[in-house]
Amino acid sequence: MTLISKRLPTTVVGSYPVVKGSGIRALMDPLKHAVEVAVADQVAAGIDIVSDGQVRSDMIRAFTSHLPGIRGSSVVGKVQPAQRPITLADTKYALSRHPKVKGILTGPSTLAHGLSIETAFYRNKDELVLDLAQALAVEAGYLQDAGVTLLQIDEPIFSTGAANLAVGREAVNAIAGMLRVPVCLHVCGSLGTVIDDVLRTNVAVFDFEFANNPKNLEVLSEKDLRGRMIGYGCVDSADPGVESVEAIRKRIEAGVDVFSPEAMLVDPDCGLRMQSRDAALGKLKNMVVAAGEARAEYTG
Repeated sequence: MTLISKRLPTTVVGSYPVVKGSGIRALMDPLKHAVEVAVADQVAAGIDIVSDGQVRSDMIRAFTSHLPGIRGSSVVGKVQPAQRPITLADTKYALSRHPKVKGILTGPSTLAHGLSIETAFYRNKDELVLDLAQALAVEAGYLQDAGVTLLQIDEPIFSTGAANLAVGREAVNAIAGMLRVPVCLHVCGSLGTVIDDVLRTNVAVFDFEFANNPKNLEVLSEKDLRGRMIGYGCVDSADPGVESVEAIRKRIEAGVDVFSPEAMLVDPDCGLRMQSRDAALGKLKNMVVAAGEARAEYTG
């Protein structure tokens, strides 16, 4: 699988600091400026596959607030697909500014665990997860048709022990199975106890954190990826400091020793929403330079 015609391409996990606009234009859409800033900063940093910045809301409410059957944080009836696209407009904006864009969905298991069930329609969250997957598959179809390069499903709940991973896998597979575009599964946190279950998911790319969780590299070194790619988190999204180019390059080189440069997408551990704009941009710029240095080393 080739997402882009060079080794060690760079991408982002998704979210970016929210920089709100002002004036009359901001009254119409207070977060449009934030989308524009997020995309512009990623492009300026030299990111190969950008996102829309995920600035509209937190990762749960960004989706659940649009789905029939959900009111606030409560499930009150059968969950249905949204009546209109949720992330499509911002994704299309990103595509108007850059040819390679990653569409992003919060995964059905993570959404389910952010909700309480207050209806007899669902006996448990496992049943809810599968209906959420059907609803999200509709959104995924919109993003595929818009022309995204990659569709990422975020399931941070997978590493916590709180989710039923068999059902979670079934739900992710249901979405991926309806798409032609490659699908990436992002799971942050420590993978030691869940990696075998996670790797059984039928996706083209697995995105994990290695900067803040270096033991994940040891865990993955013993696994057969069966030709799938790794989104290689080499920038610590939780650290407000901007790592040096050298520090990031050394992390990338450690990954190459395990995965090979052909199998890697270079990105931060997680989204950068909680950092300042200066820190987020600095991290992305240094990551791009570090990836470029590593690419030169492993090309030719």
